[in-house]
Amino acid sequence: MTRKTLLAALLLAALPGAAAAEGFNWNATAASDYLYRGIDQNDDQPAFQLGAGYGFSGGLYVGAWASNVDFGDGSTDTEVDTFVGWAGDLSEGTSLDVQLVRYNYLNEPSGTDYAYNELVGKLGFAENYTFTLGYTNDYFNAGEDSFYYNLAGSWDFAEHYTFNAGLGYTTATGPIENFLDYSVGVSRAFGPATISLSYVGTDDNAEENFGADLAEDKVLLTIGFGG
Repeated sequence: MTRKTLLAALLLAALPGAAAAEGFNWNATAASDYLYRGIDQNDDQPAFQLGAGYGFSGGLYVGAWASNVDFGDGSTDTEVDTFVGWAGDLSEGTSLDVQLVRYNYLNEPSGTDYAYNELVGKLGFAENYTFTLGYTNDYFNAGEDSFYYNLAGSWDFAEHYTFNAGLGYTTATGPIENFLDYSVGVSRAFGPATISLSYVGTDDNAEENFGADLAEDKVLLTIGFGG
């Protein structure tokens, strides 16, 4: 696996699964690129993403999420993630969302298998903040342990406008150096649609791991719909 291919695989998505309200729900996103934990997954090309899930009474939910990708291996072109989880309130102003995600990749080169599982927990607190902890013992099917930590916040500052910021940290055994990712942005709701403009970046270790082309700072534009 090349450094570029490993990087692409390493950065999966914003977490595909989200706590689902009871019943069927869906989301669709068009983005100027697909960045996962600060790393480019689609070679500076637009990404189109679809997700769907079903929430049961009691907080259990299941779902799937998909996006086009380009890992630079001349073959892999689609990511399809499936997930199962539980979400609920722990107390007033505090919530928990725990999910098991399976990352799958279609049309991989012969003899290559990037698929792996990750256990992800999200703790919402103080109204505006979310702490995320992810763990896998098989990072991109390479048999390596990896943890992901992220602290994010969102604040409404005008009617329909929200400011978002986040700081993440990835640790991994093996040849990958631990690295930071960060983002700041503004989103605006237009009825069922939300438009977001964000600045996303990483540190020098990320560039060393994956190359400057995949880990360079970027401006990301997304348009999302949901129901």
